[in-house]
Amino acid sequence: MAVTGASPLPTTPSARSPLSRAEHFVWLTARVLEQRRFEYHFLGGGADPVESALTAYRNEDEGYGHALEPDLRGPVSQPLHTMHALRVLDSIGRCGGQRAERACRYLTGVATPDGALPAIHPGQRGYPAAPFLPIVDDPASDLLATAPVVGLLHRNQVWHAWLFRATDFCWQAVESLEKSHPYEIEAAVAFLDSAPDRVRAQAAAERLGRLVRAQRLAVLDPDRLDAYPVASGYAPGEHHFPHDFARTPDSVARAWFTDEEMARALDLLAAEQQADGGWPIRWRAWAPGTALECRPMVTIEALRTLRAYGRPID
Repeated sequence: MAVTGASPLPTTPSARSPLSRAEHFVWLTARVLEQRRFEYHFLGGGADPVESALTAYRNEDEGYGHALEPDLRGPVSQPLHTMHALRVLDSIGRCGGQRAERACRYLTGVATPDGALPAIHPGQRGYPAAPFLPIVDDPASDLLATAPVVGLLHRNQVWHAWLFRATDFCWQAVESLEKSHPYEIEAAVAFLDSAPDRVRAQAAAERLGRLVRAQRLAVLDPDRLDAYPVASGYAPGEHHFPHDFARTPDSVARAWFTDEEMARALDLLAAEQQADGGWPIRWRAWAPGTALECRPMVTIEALRTLRAYGRPID
């Protein structure tokens, strides 16, 4: 029904650049947080609105919950939610001071005896969660949950008593990796990119790069996907590519791939933008709402990666 005097509804942007198409997708589908992040990264928006949107997910225990990480539903704080929050704060230059101190207080409280983080705290029980994120009473230390958090805190020159033990855990876990899978390698890279001991980080990165190529964890030729196995437990087609490991040219993982291999991966990434303007998710979509919430997040990161490598997006 038409309303006299009402403002016209927004229309699809006339420009057909990757950025304008993605902008339409974000306004159409994204949560407020991802809308604010898109504004910040691509439209000249400020950091305050991003932080305000993020604060809505923070709990009294200083952790984050409320499905900030869409594959974990419910209100309770979880390490994966807090990791996501720190990534957002880092991306807007606010991952430090009292913000980081608050997060570290929560992380200290849920850390395992060796100072690491569990993938899922048992407080999640009773709330919906992705089937590939099992909930157990006594969760083990998890490199995938710990390494990105430790890397982000070092990147922002945060110092906290908990961080020393967590850093020791990451070094031991990263340097002992033999048989791994892509997400674990991505987590290790997130740690190595910002670890204070750069000589040790470079040596560890070189070893992991050889492991990635030997175990075919990264698709080096997108035209030959069948030559690269999907890791056990992953969804069909859940491949990983050079840009998934080296999200920026200054990552320690960039040296693992030739210029030609990286160019092919970036060509594929650019071509994956779908008709609605968003990028797809590769992991298992276990509920309609989670897939809808994740796609704007993936879209923002795809655009940031393409821009970091000098690919045109606007």
